[in-house]
This record gives sequence, C-alpha cells and structure tokens, in this order.
Amino acid sequence: MNTPNPALVTQRAAQRLPRLALFLFCAAYVLPGVFGRDPWKNADVTAFGAMLGIAEGRTSWLAPSVGGLPVDAAVLPYWLGAAFIALLQPLTGPALAARIPFALLLCVALALTWYASFHLARTEAAQPLPFAFGGEANVVDYARAIADGALLALIACLGLLQLGHETTPELVQLAGAALFLYGMAASPYRETLARLAVLFALPVLAASGAPAIAVALSVVGSVVCRRSSYEAARRFAPWVLAGGALAVVAATVLSAWDWRVGSYRTPQSVFSMLRLLVWFSWPAWPLALWTLWRWRAQLLNRHISVPLSSMLVALAACVAMGGSDRALLLGLPAIAVLAAFALPTLKRSLASAIDWFSVFFFSSAALVIWVLYVSLQFGVPAKPAANVAKLAPGFVASFSIVSLAIAIVGTLAWAWLVKWRTGRHPQALWKSLVLPASGVALNWLLLMTLLLPLLDYARSYRPLIQRLAKHVPLEACIAAPGMPRPHIAALEYLGHYRVDATSPADRTTCQYLMLVESIRAPRPAPPGWKRMARERRPTDREEATAVFRREAPAR
Repeated sequence: MNTPNPALVTQRAAQRLPRLALFLFCAAYVLPGVFGRDPWKNADVTAFGAMLGIAEGRTSWLAPSVGGLPVDAAVLPYWLGAAFIALLQPLTGPALAARIPFALLLCVALALTWYASFHLARTEAAQPLPFAFGGEANVVDYARAIADGALLALIACLGLLQLGHETTPELVQLAGAALFLYGMAASPYRETLARLAVLFALPVLAASGAPAIAVALSVVGSVVCRRSSYEAARRFAPWVLAGGALAVVAATVLSAWDWRVGSYRTPQSVFSMLRLLVWFSWPAWPLALWTLWRWRAQLLNRHISVPLSSMLVALAACVAMGGSDRALLLGLPAIAVLAAFALPTLKRSLASAIDWFSVFFFSSAALVIWVLYVSLQFGVPAKPAANVAKLAPGFVASFSIVSLAIAIVGTLAWAWLVKWRTGRHPQALWKSLVLPASGVALNWLLLMTLLLPLLDYARSYRPLIQRLAKHVPLEACIAAPGMPRPHIAALEYLGHYRVDATSPADRTTCQYLMLVESIRAPRPAPPGWKRMARERRPTDREEATAVFRREAPAR
C-alpha cells in the first residue's frame, strides 16, 4: 500500500555533503574549458564575434552583427561579453575576457538550483514521515541533503557539458530560468528576494532571446502560486505576472520577438528529438520520472508542482522548436530538482545499479582518454594516433606538465571516490549521485587538459584562418556574400580582416572574395574575379572556402 508521502529518512541519512568537497566538485566542473582555447565553431564563435565587434566599435550595441549580418535578438548576453572584453582587454585576451562572465553565470545557475531545492524541501508536504519513536531527519538537515543531491544531479546532466561552457545567450537564459525557479521556491520564506528574483529573471530571459518562454513561465507560475496552500505563495502570483509583463516590455523595446517554430517532416527528425530527450538530461530524467511516480499523490504540492511546471515549459519549447537542445537546456535546473526528490525513495538495489553503471561507464571513458593521450605523446599504442592523423590531418601533439598534473590529480580523486562509495556504503541521501556527477566532472576535466589541443584544433577556425592567410594579407578587405556567420566571426577575430558579408560580388569594393562551397562541387569564378586557392578546415569533410582576387579591369 502506497502512503501519500513516500519518504522515510533518518537523521543520519540527512547529513550534508562536506562544503569543501562540494566546492571542489563545482570548480572541477566549471573551470576546465575556460582557459587555453579559442572560441569553437558555430554558436560559440558567432556570439563571441558579435561581442568583440561591440567592444571594438565595429557594430552597434542595439543591433549586434558580424560582417554586417545581424545576429539573433538576444542583445543582453552580447552586452555582457562586450563589457568584460572592454574592461579586461589590457589584462587578458578577448576570448578569455568574454568567457569569464559566462563561467560566473554557470556558477550562479548551480547555486540557484541548490537554493531552490533547499526551500522546496522545507515545505510541509515534502517532509519525510515521522517515526514512531523519533529519529526522523531534521527539517533543515533534510533540506540541505536534498539540495546537495539536486546540485549533483545538475552537474551530472550530459547536456549541460558543452552548452554550459560556451559563450552564448543560452547560458544567460539558463541563469534566468534558475533565478525564476528560485523565486518560485523561496516565495513563502523570502518574500522580498523572491519578488526581486522573478521581476529580474523574466526580463532577463526576454532580453536574452527567450521572450516566449518567459511569458509562458509567468502564466504557468502564477497558476501554481494561486493553487498553493501557503498564503505568501498566493500573494506572490501578481508579482509573477508583473515579471511576465516586464518581459513583454523588454522584448518589445529590444525587438527580441523571434519565433523559431520547427517541424517534423521525416521520421528521422522525430527520432532525433526522442534521442535528444533521452541523453540530454541523463541521468536526471529517470530519477525525475521516479519522483513523479512515487510522489504522484502530491503532484499539486509546491515541491513537485514548481519544478514540474518549469520543466514542462522547457520541454514544450523544445518540441515546438523542432527538438532544440538549447530550449531543453532551460529545463535542466527543474529536472535536477525533481531528481533530488527521488533520493529519499530509492531502493538499495536501484542505487547500487546507478553506482556500478557510473563506475563502469565513466572509468571506461576516462581510460579511453588516457590511452589516446599516451598514444599521441609516445606513439604506443599506434592505432589511436593513426586515427587522429587520419581524422585531423596536420595536428601536432604538444605537452604540458600543468595539464598532465591536473589530469593525474583528477584521476586519483575519482579512484578514491569509487573506493569510498563502494566500500563504506554511506547513508547520506545524495550518495547515489556522487559517482555520476564526479564521473562527468572527471571526463570533462580530462578532455579539457589532456585532449584540449586536439579538440581546439578540431573545433577552432584557427587552422583554416592560418591557411587562408597564405593567400590573403592580414587586415585586407574581404567580400563574403552568403558565408556562414561563424566563418565571418573567425575571419574578423583570428585574421583581423575587414569582412563585408552584405554586398554581392559585383558590387563590393573589396579586393578579395571568399565563398563557401561543397568539396565535391566547386563554384565557378564570378565575373571579374580569379580563383586563387581553395582551403578547408582540417576536420571538415563537406565544405571548403574558395578564395578569389579581383582581376584588373579590361582596357
């Protein structure tokens, strides 16, 4: 027989994760990837190019562009990156300067997820059942243990790895979504802070490229507040609607309304979306579903309804946009909170299965990274290095004693955690998420230390720009009609070229022309232009960049 409240938690199980260990988890997750790399292809380099253009005065603050082509309507993240570039330019390079505020935003999202879980776990309906002779968990200790589990669940989500370490508007949106979740959770306890949170979070979402999601969160959040049994939460509903109104104003003033509705024309597109839903929030989503099942008698209580409503808004946006991972990113804090409430109800067999799967999967992944690193450095075994030479021709491995030392320390810490978790069998609620979170952090750390030169070579545009610089002098004017925005941003940043992407080939005043073409189908030279070269990124098998020079006019 199922009880309305399925949680049975002793005081011993409500111990909190040591703060030093928690901070080390976050540092090992956030810091790798911040230093020592270029902006990577597609969204990362495009957003950075707009920020750099604003900081250098080449484009407007209100209408950011790269090569004259406008970027999306999310102006707030570009202002943030441009401000840090201008502020830190004398001290560090623009790429690192732009990356610093977004690393801080990732820390903010992690912290807000912790506090949202803490306040939700303090609600009366979320408390574990009392024991006949006492010994049940203290309210505050229980809430801290749940919050630790939510933070570990968010770190463990695979979809946060790359998107959480980019310099893109979605990271500002993630912080805004986490701030809204915190405001909803804290409304019965921190009325003033909660009001400020929603009044700030929803306009931030709108100014960062997600106005429709901000409005949807406002409507759904007000309904959840009105149905709450807490008087303070019911009084909070008008403030949530006011935040939505401010979001509408912000989106209108900044011209941020940009509808991106996708379609599912083939079975493959449906399958791609389903595959995204499976891996993106793994391993938090199975635990979130377990929470919904075990707490099904309390779906309308705040500790379930608040994160569930935010998750459903992000999920609906993902589906409406044709399976957008960047829309689903905004639901990760809510999914992590739901996953945390599964921890008091997990059976020992299921917890053990999570542990052993994590040990096998992440240890195997770490072993692969180490084998590839040793092969690149020493040539033994030879096969991995040969595969790299085939897939990334021209790459030359480099050695860094600092990177190697950090990787060794991280690997030893993982081995100690595995021994601690599988040997001592701690009673803490968050124990089942220690290995998934630390396994993700370990492999990200190894990738960003041992294999960072290879990844940077494969995902940066620097090798392409170096090849193009052999044919086009630096700071020359280049016409690039139809060229993708990432290419344009890379030309402006890495090559210091002046790029005109708005004028057609027959109207530009530039002396050089670049066109992106298929490797299998070269373009003919436009009238008045002479083909000089054809270059491609070493890891690109589909596209090449054709370089043309203006011919002297006929007499």
